[in-house]
Amino acid sequence: MRIFKYKTFEKWAKKQGMSNADLKKTITEIQKGLIDANLGGDVYKKRIGLHGKGKRSSHRTIILMKIQDKAIFAHGFAKGEKGNITKNELEGFKVMANAFLSLNDEQINILIDKQNLIEVL
Repeated sequence: MRIFKYKTFEKWAKKQGMSNADLKKTITEIQKGLIDANLGGDVYKKRIGLHGKGKRSSHRTIILMKIQDKAIFAHGFAKGEKGNITKNELEGFKVMANAFLSLNDEQINILIDKQNLIEVL
């Protein structure tokens, strides 16, 4: 399973103190069925607890994912920043999921080369 993050998500995650290990753990949890919300259209909402704080005061992430194939961290926000994403945002994420999950390896590598996409290693 390949895991990615958008460049904008990477900047946000760094500010929050999230590591690639945190992101990998999140995907492993989803694969085990520990999902906070399946929003439909291969869009998932998942809380990520930060070191020493647990998930109660966690950050929310929006992940576009096809189980056992590939996943991309598309958006993140703190619980105190906003309650949830809007219907319009959800529709946008569904469109993004459809586009991203249909990319082949060559197309993904082009996005990585252009630094629009970062692979979580």
